Amino acid sequence: MRTRIISAALLCAVASLTVACQPNDTNSSDSGSGSSSAPSSASSKDDKPAGAVSKTVQNFVGMGLQSAQDAAQADGFYSLKSHDALGRDRMQAFDRNWKVCSQNVAVGKSVPTDTTLDFGAVKLEESCPSKDEKEPTVSGGRMPDFEGKSVKAARAALDSGTSFTVKDASSDSRWILVESNWQVCSQTPAAGASLNGQPVALTAVKFGETCP
Repeated sequence: MRTRIISAALLCAVASLTVACQPNDTNSSDSGSGSSSAPSSASSKDDKPAGAVSKTVQNFVGMGLQSAQDAAQADGFYSLKSHDALGRDRMQAFDRNWKVCSQNVAVGKSVPTDTTLDFGAVKLEESCPSKDEKEPTVSGGRMPDFEGKSVKAARAALDSGTSFTVKDASSDSRWILVESNWQVCSQTPAAGASLNGQPVALTAVKFGETCP
């Protein structure tokens, strides 16, 4: 009985090896099918060569940010950015709550559709500035002038390792939670001072309030 089982097992093994070594018509057919699809893929790629198509940039200023983005995509522009035109470094989390004040590519200019379009925007209830306000940056190792700038933008301008404190300049001693909603009233070190890793201290009030 044991011998029969072993013999049967050996026969099965030999049969399996024999089948495995034979050409498989189905696989050959599939392989041929796969090679024929390759030119189709290449052809599809050739249909949309990167940067080969140029389109005229329309006027997006005055449009809602979401509508501007939709219109840009309809024109074939898919690399889109936006920034706070008031220089407060706020995120445009809900595009429908923002409107376009400026665009980085001039109206009527023809550019490749892989060009990045950057929209300067403010919230719907705000007025557009005459030109985009720049966020403060450190230049020449000197302390920037943060007065009137948002606390968030001030923090972003400094090295991430800088010790940084900010207090409410009013007598209310409120917690400063959303830093983009607060404007700097005073700073230490003073604007123009050499930055050598010293701590930075600011006082601030909410935008729309007057510094004491």
